[in-house]
Amino acid sequence: MTLITARPRRSILYMPGTNAKALERAKTLPTDGVILDLEDAVAPEAKEEARVAVARMVKAGGYGNREVIIRVNALNSPWGPADLEAAIEAGPDAILFPKLSTSLEVIAAHEAMEALGARPSMNLWAMIETPRAILEIASIASASTDTRLSTFVMGTNDLAKETRARLTPDRTAFHYALSASVTAARLYGLTIIDGVYNDISNVEGFAEMCWQGLNFGFDGKTLIHPSQLETCNTIFAPSAEEVAHARAVIAAFADPANAGKGVLKVDGKMTELLHLEMAQRTFAIAEAIHTRALDGES
Repeated sequence: MTLITARPRRSILYMPGTNAKALERAKTLPTDGVILDLEDAVAPEAKEEARVAVARMVKAGGYGNREVIIRVNALNSPWGPADLEAAIEAGPDAILFPKLSTSLEVIAAHEAMEALGARPSMNLWAMIETPRAILEIASIASASTDTRLSTFVMGTNDLAKETRARLTPDRTAFHYALSASVTAARLYGLTIIDGVYNDISNVEGFAEMCWQGLNFGFDGKTLIHPSQLETCNTIFAPSAEEVAHARAVIAAFADPANAGKGVLKVDGKMTELLHLEMAQRTFAIAEAIHTRALDGES
């Protein structure tokens, strides 16, 4: 049986690079990952201060098993090249580039990381937040075959701004963009994280959008406030019933009596080899989440 390893990315919390208290607090929050932001959350006059602060925090460590991502400013901006140099020296798990809209831009970002000596394990994450990115999403995803690209992050607020479509609670105007991005990500084996929910006080609305994102196929959601973590982690984690069924599927295919069979009946349902792969991933995610809980990080 093939063993599948998986890293939970249920919750990825944005933290502004200028907020030292927030950067420190992120080390104790039950989030799967933190994006230390040098771009949208930082005013132009504070860019250099934020760069120094974020680099210092990442070098100091202390984030445990939480994935640490630095979002830099665009490489063609006044701050982007210096951001990238400082970020790579600091050594996060990934660099998040804003507004990557073509495969050539992904390749350029990759080559910039290579030129600065980024360690092999440092990934490239891409914000998907422009109309052109949506129209070229399959091409962008295909760049992952020759670059460090591993993850898409949806920038739904920027998409709303650029398309002038209304970001309604049901996100009807964005269904194509969301679905196309998930489809392209899956074609090339990428992780994909849903965009943020802006109304922090609307707990029910946030939960509904998490469920919608899960149903679209997203791995998790980007967040703008720690109060959103518990709901997000719960919804994007496999339920007890899903884990139990995954165990049953894995056990059924591992049973010597079923050797060579491509179709089985498990819990009264027709189950094929494709369901075995799904079950293995579900179980791997559940195990990883359990390990994080034992470590006190979720």
